[in-house]
Amino acid sequence: MINRKNEGLVKKYEKVASILNKAGEFSLPFSDTLLEILRYTIGDENLDFLNAFENNISQTMEQLKSSSGLSEDEILKKVNTLAKTGVIFDQPNRTGLMIYRLLPIMRQSEYIFMQELEPTEEIKWLASLFQQLHQDLIEIYKQDENKTRVIIANSPPIDRTVPFLQDQDGEQIELVINEKINVPEEKQLPTQDIVELFKKYDEIAVGRCYCRQQQEMLGKPCKQIDLSVESCFTLGKSARHTSKHGFSRMISQREALDLLKKIKAAGLVHKAYHLYSDPDREEVAVCNCCLCCCANNKKHLFIPIKNASYWMASVHQELCVGCGICVDKCHNYAIELSEENKAVILEDDCIGCGVCAYNCPEKAISLKNIKRLVNIFPDNLVK
Repeated sequence: MINRKNEGLVKKYEKVASILNKAGEFSLPFSDTLLEILRYTIGDENLDFLNAFENNISQTMEQLKSSSGLSEDEILKKVNTLAKTGVIFDQPNRTGLMIYRLLPIMRQSEYIFMQELEPTEEIKWLASLFQQLHQDLIEIYKQDENKTRVIIANSPPIDRTVPFLQDQDGEQIELVINEKINVPEEKQLPTQDIVELFKKYDEIAVGRCYCRQQQEMLGKPCKQIDLSVESCFTLGKSARHTSKHGFSRMISQREALDLLKKIKAAGLVHKAYHLYSDPDREEVAVCNCCLCCCANNKKHLFIPIKNASYWMASVHQELCVGCGICVDKCHNYAIELSEENKAVILEDDCIGCGVCAYNCPEKAISLKNIKRLVNIFPDNLVK
């Protein structure tokens, strides 16, 4: 632990944290918890190098040599070290020119916990630090209503829901096209079928779910699927990066689709992540999220987020028997039973994942085609 009396070193970490915050959709306030995390992921010896990104978080080798004053060999050694803790992304751009780009601070947690880890005391300690960071953020947003409104108003959608299109029996879930989605001719509607999404990519890598592995290290194993079932996919350039640095392994389309069968059987929700959080851009990753561990439903969120969805669940009241399965399975707690013992969709919270329809034994739930952004707030957080 850093001695807070060493003000010079603490100030260096605080400055680097502010630089890293430029890479994310939201800024993390500097705290003792964040200080300890960055001490682990960066190290004192790399602080000066990261200052070279102060004016530009994405640089070529020639730019870095100028901004850092280091040689190419010195830069490559530092980049390799920092890439392996999720601090730097090193991949060529579309023209083949290598780019070195800082990643948002929370990417450090995601990448570190994607790789297969042993439950050492050090890793458990790191998991507890990230958990404390989440709790710290929840408390900050609870106390500041204006901050909550600002972040939800200004943030892009973090992810996009890719719906279940077949139920447990393999039958097509009823899709109701009741609102035309106008898409400009130069754009394409994002892929709505998870199988077709994977078929678009020749480069696919897979690792462990970072949310589930972090919770496992905290003594809270997932209740829906075993941690050993890899379910966090990166695509294209991101696949090359995560596999290069040991966070994931490259797999074929066939292996990805085989894993997808296990993921579907467990009822995990498919979430696509797009370049620059823009659903009109290509996908860079796909997560498959559970109810008990994953930090993107309102029970586990630590900041308010937006989700892009093209669907909303709808219940055929005459078919519903009030069994409550959909209530228990809903990823965002968006279904309740009415006084008449019928399932009712809370439309503002529904992300259109189709897990309710997938699990409904009466086939009483359909998906309506409605393009929208869903605001998701941490549970008990003022809206």
